[in-house]
Amino acid sequence: MATFLYRLGRTAFRRRWLVALLWAVILGAVGAGAATAPAADDDGTSFMPGIEAQKAFDLIGERFPGSDADGADARIVFIAPEGEKVTAAGYHTAIDKLVTEAADGPQVDSAVSPFKANAVSKDASTAYATVTYKVKADDLTDSSKSALEKAIAEARDAGLTVEAGGTALASQPAAGGSAEAIGIALAAVVLLITFGSLAAAGLPLLTAVIGVGISMCAIVALGSVLGLSMTTGTLASMLGLAVGIDYALFVVSRYREERANGHTPVEAAGLAVGTAGSAVVFAGLTVVIALAGLSVVGVPMLTKMGLCAAGAVVVAVLVALTLVPALLGMWPNAVLSRRTRKSGIVATPDPGDTHNGGTRWARFVLRRPVAVLLVCVAGLGALALPAAQLEMGMPGDEAKPTSTTERRAYDALADGFGAGFNGPLTIVVDAEGADDPGSAADTIAEAIKGTDGVVSVSPPRLNAAGDTAIFSAVPATGPNDETTKDLVHTIRAQRAGLEKNTGATFDVTGSTAMNIDVAGALQDALVPYLTVIVLLALLLLLIVFRSVLVPVKAAFGFLLSVLASLGAVVAVFQWGWGAGLLGVEQTGPIMSLMPIFLVGIVFGLAMDYEVFLVARMREAYVHGERPAQAVVSGFRHSARVVVAAAVIMIAVFSGFIGSGESMIKTIGFGLAVAVIFDAFVVRMAIVPAVLALLGDRAWWLPRRLDKVLPRVDVEGAGLTSQAARPDSERGADETPAREWART
Repeated sequence: MATFLYRLGRTAFRRRWLVALLWAVILGAVGAGAATAPAADDDGTSFMPGIEAQKAFDLIGERFPGSDADGADARIVFIAPEGEKVTAAGYHTAIDKLVTEAADGPQVDSAVSPFKANAVSKDASTAYATVTYKVKADDLTDSSKSALEKAIAEARDAGLTVEAGGTALASQPAAGGSAEAIGIALAAVVLLITFGSLAAAGLPLLTAVIGVGISMCAIVALGSVLGLSMTTGTLASMLGLAVGIDYALFVVSRYREERANGHTPVEAAGLAVGTAGSAVVFAGLTVVIALAGLSVVGVPMLTKMGLCAAGAVVVAVLVALTLVPALLGMWPNAVLSRRTRKSGIVATPDPGDTHNGGTRWARFVLRRPVAVLLVCVAGLGALALPAAQLEMGMPGDEAKPTSTTERRAYDALADGFGAGFNGPLTIVVDAEGADDPGSAADTIAEAIKGTDGVVSVSPPRLNAAGDTAIFSAVPATGPNDETTKDLVHTIRAQRAGLEKNTGATFDVTGSTAMNIDVAGALQDALVPYLTVIVLLALLLLLIVFRSVLVPVKAAFGFLLSVLASLGAVVAVFQWGWGAGLLGVEQTGPIMSLMPIFLVGIVFGLAMDYEVFLVARMREAYVHGERPAQAVVSGFRHSARVVVAAAVIMIAVFSGFIGSGESMIKTIGFGLAVAVIFDAFVVRMAIVPAVLALLGDRAWWLPRRLDKVLPRVDVEGAGLTSQAARPDSERGADETPAREWART
């Protein structure tokens, strides 16, 4: 592997203009494809096939043709001034006028007055009207929205407080472009401090932006064909930018180091790609494994997001291995420090006892490994404790800021009609096997109405074929309350008896039931998902490090990182600790997709740092250093760059905390703290402490495994002979004199 990448790096350096042209052509091609591609449409794929709520949802679309189960809706809430009632003549007239105007609006399927639908609270202080549309929210025209907004404004002029919930007028989260800009700006500062050179700081940023540009354009270009959206590409943008900067950073850093060791530019580029590039390849593979493994969860959206992000990581790896050395070939001295460029002396002594922050920290840990290990494990364990109280759900309007009309409508409905009104259950009765479908539906509705915890049940409505009915049941408790979850299970437990008595069966759906089913399915999928990615990554790390204990240690460190980060997420977004500092106005259950999403990404990033840091220790050990000295050597060469890479990732992920979308905000925070825990606690403290305690045993591998496992030479042992070749064998353009002449 190292020898192949060494040759690839030298080739890219020598054929720099061809390599740059090829990447420019690729960027131009996917850019043109994105510019001319039609807008991506919803491919109709079920959110999570197989769960009861989804099957019932699909049945509604099948048995009630013409009424799109996914159609947009607006729930207009009317609140009378304090001490007054919405049934007063003037308010009654204003509400009827709004309903009439809404019903005449474009794309409207129906608009129901609260006075005809019994949608007035007991004290008559609150009422609501439901407007349904023939199309989905994304397909509503501006004229449709404007017509409803105008009618709402006229009702407000009559003295009513009017708020709108539902999907028709839902506020959209702010565009996430500023997140990437913030991340890039912070990354630039970190790189400038790390390298002390504008060129060295700018090159990783440039190549990362090119890689992300190619990935995002490809997603847009293929969006209509594969059902991809910009939301699908959010993770690709986030990870593509972070790993793109980091991978280029490691190659550039190793290039500078090889130049300091006296190698010519082309040789330094080859050695950088052969050594640091090997770590990049295997680090990228671990991230790809974690992201592609999301497909085992069974959520189509999550699968698409994972595969798109995996593709972005692959692009970042290819850019680091080819475009980075090509750009180094164009400006071979520009990435060196200003002092080196001015002095004209590239080679500098690198004695083994050179002291820097990395060596001092490594020796500190090596002197007291047990204490460091205990403190770090105890600290992360304490941070992980809140994860035991993790509650999963799908935050809706209740999680939005109070500045939005959807949140105010949600609160008004809860105050006027009860907490459960915002999360009604939809019961779909399949009466194909019943002798009297109507009677069967009525019997099921009466049975559910008598269930403890159900406040009210609407009359069943049969479809045109007369074989399916739907009705709603309003719980006494809110959508995210554990009591509501128990109620759903209680209702479903009645199915067998009712089916025997009526000949009809039923399923429970609606947003509340959907969220409950999704949370349960994701919780069940977590163990097999973890098993798949951990086993594959352990196998990969076993091949890379040719050690049994090092991969196990890496997996243990990952568990500490991910549990501590989940604990931090629970503390902030569920318990509300410091939530105001992050702009979180409403705390509650953590989005169901978030834990498994976080586990996959954190695993990939944890293995990233493991490969980057330990590969350098393995390299020193293979070249003859004792275990303790190999740890010090690894930190001497890699600590500063690993810290810089971690800070860059933290900066990029932190930029997404400002997103208006709840899931993106939570993931951005979770990933940022996960990198802090993994890079600075696990990899910088626990790893050297464990290696110090293990000594030579850390690199133990049974002889049988040693014979079976392929040798990938990630430590670059096979490059020793390459580096020793005289300049006369490397080509005229590789000599120092010619190289300085170019600059």
